[in-house]
Amino acid sequence: MRFIGNKENLIDRIYNALLQRNIHGKTFFDFFSGTASVASFFKKKGYKVFSSDLLYFSYCMQRAYITNNAEPKFKKLLPSIKILKNKLFASNLDNVLDFLNEIKPVKGFIYKNYSIGGTANLPQPRMYLSDDNAKKIDAIRIQIENWKIANLLTKDEYFILITCLIESVSFFSNVSGVYAAFQKKWDPRALKPFFIKPISLVFNKEQNYVFNKNSIELIQDIDVDIIYLDPPYNERQYAPNYHLIETIAKYDNPIIRGITGIRDYSNQKSSFCNKVSALLELDNIAKNAKCKYLLLSYNTEGIMPQKNIEAILSKYGKLEVIEFDYLRFKSNNNGESKTKKHIFEQLYILNFL
Repeated sequence: MRFIGNKENLIDRIYNALLQRNIHGKTFFDFFSGTASVASFFKKKGYKVFSSDLLYFSYCMQRAYITNNAEPKFKKLLPSIKILKNKLFASNLDNVLDFLNEIKPVKGFIYKNYSIGGTANLPQPRMYLSDDNAKKIDAIRIQIENWKIANLLTKDEYFILITCLIESVSFFSNVSGVYAAFQKKWDPRALKPFFIKPISLVFNKEQNYVFNKNSIELIQDIDVDIIYLDPPYNERQYAPNYHLIETIAKYDNPIIRGITGIRDYSNQKSSFCNKVSALLELDNIAKNAKCKYLLLSYNTEGIMPQKNIEAILSKYGKLEVIEFDYLRFKSNNNGESKTKKHIFEQLYILNFL
């Protein structure tokens, strides 16, 4: 999934920077998990992983990628559905997704609120998804929920299917990067017929834990070798940028408003989207963290000035700052920033000694 600040393309460089400084460990806490890409990386490295995020769709992804540690078998579900294709070496997950891809479309909440056909009565019909794709997404999401209600899925299987769905939506949505707005002309990819794709699962031998909480609530209870912070860098909250994915994940028929059909996110706001509260929260985390190393990913355009970050973190131990040249995420291009191709990603390494 395209996600603001996603470290998928940077994590190898971050990890190598840690190895060069002889920073190792067995336990890791991904404080702002997002798409769980960093947590997944450290899970692959054999760490016992803790991760958390305020967004529910992130929690679904964490359950699929971090908590789950086995290929889904769908023992209860498969006997109740017809296998439509005989694929050589097809997994049980492939067979379930094949069934979902052939399901009859339904005019559900997504169609009625985020497609042109469903919002034709609005002054500006919403163009997040084509009519056919929106109906397909509704049908798949409803079927997954019905299987859960019928007790045909384990918890891991349920979250794996939800994650397959929300990961797939990003390949067919008519947005430029995030879901704060839809495009007024159709992106060619949004007109392709929707199908749900399998995800690549990650396994290790540890019992890993994930949470759908503000991580500061967990700071006193989780004692690890490394805490990794990757907070928002600017004043734009993450929740409205991913409201459609959140609604597909929850499928809770929320009250929505405005041109974009945004859901209420008043309980999902990050204090890191305000300069003053961000610095206070960073100090609070550093003061109360139970870890050997605190890592902070930030960048040179973030609302917290580098001098303030350094002043706060250096109070609690030995601090080092590393910079990586990094290609800008395109949805952040605005104003004079359009002329910039790269920014500097900063990694603050705090050793509590």
